[in-house]
Amino acid sequence: MSASILTVDDSASIRLTTKVTLTNAGYSVTEAVNGAEGLAAAKAAHFDLIVTDLNMPVMDGLTMIEELRKLPTHTGVPIIFLTTESDADLKARAKAAGATGWLTKPFDPENLVKIIRKVLGK
Repeated sequence: MSASILTVDDSASIRLTTKVTLTNAGYSVTEAVNGAEGLAAAKAAHFDLIVTDLNMPVMDGLTMIEELRKLPTHTGVPIIFLTTESDADLKARAKAAGATGWLTKPFDPENLVKIIRKVLGK
């Protein structure tokens, strides 16, 4: 069975690119357009990994991670930021909130798959 991944990004083009990349790599992908939708999706179903943007309307990725990490069912789920941000302070805040990794946009699809395989141990 393939791993199930939740992608959270307000950019339709990034969601499409991410979904095509991960689907072609054999993963099952569910999409959300902001942190609030991502949080609701993560509460409703099990995901093996979450890929999220940082800057989004309604709820940003950092807040979403903080809320997810409060839930016992999501303490160990790997979460990777996929964002245009590269500030060291933001990376430190993301790590403190429970982010597993950080990838800067624009991203190399092969690198994203490589990172996900490494994080999932597959």
